[in-house]
Formats: sequence, C-alpha cells, structure tokens
Amino acid sequence: MTSVSTAAAFVAVDWGTSSFRGWLMSAGGEAIAESRGSEGMLHCVPDGFASVLHHHLARLGVSDGMPVLICGMAGARQGWREAPYVKTPTRLDTLHEGAIRIDAPGDVRILPGIAQARADRPDVMRGEETQLLGVTEPDFTGLVCIPGTHSKWISIEQGHVVEFSTYMTGELFAVISQHSILAHGVETGAPPPVDSAPFREGLAAALAAPSGLSASLFRLRAAQLLDFEERSGGAARLSGLLVGTEIADVRHQYGAQALRLIGAGQLGRLYEAALKTQGFGVSMVDAEEASRLGLAKAAMNIWGAQF
Repeated sequence: MTSVSTAAAFVAVDWGTSSFRGWLMSAGGEAIAESRGSEGMLHCVPDGFASVLHHHLARLGVSDGMPVLICGMAGARQGWREAPYVKTPTRLDTLHEGAIRIDAPGDVRILPGIAQARADRPDVMRGEETQLLGVTEPDFTGLVCIPGTHSKWISIEQGHVVEFSTYMTGELFAVISQHSILAHGVETGAPPPVDSAPFREGLAAALAAPSGLSASLFRLRAAQLLDFEERSGGAARLSGLLVGTEIADVRHQYGAQALRLIGAGQLGRLYEAALKTQGFGVSMVDAEEASRLGLAKAAMNIWGAQF
C-alpha cells in the first residue's frame, strides 16, 4: 500500500528557454519520478505548450487532472501565458499568490517572476525566484548568487527580495568567443577547471582593474599573436576576465560576505573557488534541487490543504 508521504500529489515543472524538467511529487515534497526534454519555450512557441505538458505527464504516469505548478519561461510574455512580475520588495513565501491559472485540463498554474521596477536599476528574473524560495528560510537575510548565462545576485532581508542585479557573463562569453576577434583565440567548450592558471590570472587582472576589461580582452588575443600565450588557454582566461569583472562589481556594492551560491557542475565550482579567493564565505546548493524545493514550497501553499 502506498503511504501518504509518497503518494503522488502534484507535478512540479521547471520550464526554461531550451529545456523542460518535470517531477512527480509527493505531498511531503519528495520527487517520485521525473521527465526531462529539450522542449523549452523556444520549441513550444510554434508547437504549443499544452501538448508538451501532456506528453510529459504521460511519461510520468499521471493524467491531465493532476495539479501542475510551473516556474520559468513558460510564464514569460512570449511563453504559454504571461505570469505578471511581482515587484521588489517582495516576500518569497508569498510568490504563490501571484501564480496564474492556465485554461487547461486540471489545475495548471504558473508562478510569477520578480521585477525591480526602478528607473535607475531596472531588472527582472523568471525562474530564479523559485530557486530562492527553495533555499531560504522565511526570515533569511543575506546575499545569494546564481551563476549562469545571466548571473543573478540577490540581496534578501528577512525573507524579502529587496534588490538584485543581473550580469550577462555567460552570454558575453558566448558572443565574444564566437562573434568577435577573440573567436580566433578561444576554444569553446566546458568551463575551465578550477585550478586553471589562465583562469586565475584573468580573474586577478579583472579584479585589479575591472574598468579595463575592454583592453584586457584585446590583450588576450595580442598575447597569443606574440607567442606569450597558447590558444588553449584562451577560454579559461576569457572566463576569468568576465567572472572577475562581475565579482569586482558585486564586491564594490556589498563587500565580501557570507553568501549562498545556487550552482551546479563545473560552473558552480568555478564561482565557488573564485568567490573564496576574494573573501566570500560560500555555501553552495544544487541549482536543480533549489528549483524543485521552491516549487514544492509554493505547491504546499496552494494545495496543501487538499493533500
């Protein structure tokens, strides 16, 4: 006989730009089964979101009547249906109040993103807010870093997101390494190892003179042309320069302090090592686990009485 704690209660979905991750969840917040695919928002815009969700629900072995809670780009303006941003300052444990309901079989809802509606520092996030909910307590105060294509740095006070900044570090790496003169000096691939000397040197150069990033980027290629460096180290040095510039700005705003790092894989380890060299105390949490935990917390607030 299936226990109450492990009986299927709802489906949690992290729907990104290029990926779908779904988990069949128990009332106790445990993942019972999962289904993944490459049917992100970009795939679904022409082909439809409902059919993709139906496919993954079938793979999870449940019907369309199972409650579904979604975070991420399915709620973007160009997604399934826009889930309007809630604005800072906002409590993370009230995110569920901004969820919108989709006209679909069963109870399907999409969580909102968060907007920093300030003319001097406009910013938005969608998906990361659910990760923040997953790894913070209701009274949490501190700094959180979420590295990625668009890295997020979030300041939280007593469970309220008060301000945040987005850095296009990952996207800049892709654009510069593929569509600039540095395409000749960078071999793209996985993030460099933590102990890479070119990464450490690029990091140190950016932290010492963050305003000189443009000149440092050109020197990367010039050093190779003049046989001071090998092309094999170009990606690591470029990563160091970009990550270092990001960290230098954060250090200027907040100073070195203890923080929670929501990361995964080599990129997460790279940020952890870089931050520790600058005096940040780092506690790392797995990014996927953070999304799943956040969805579970929000689902309990929405449907908990029914489970």
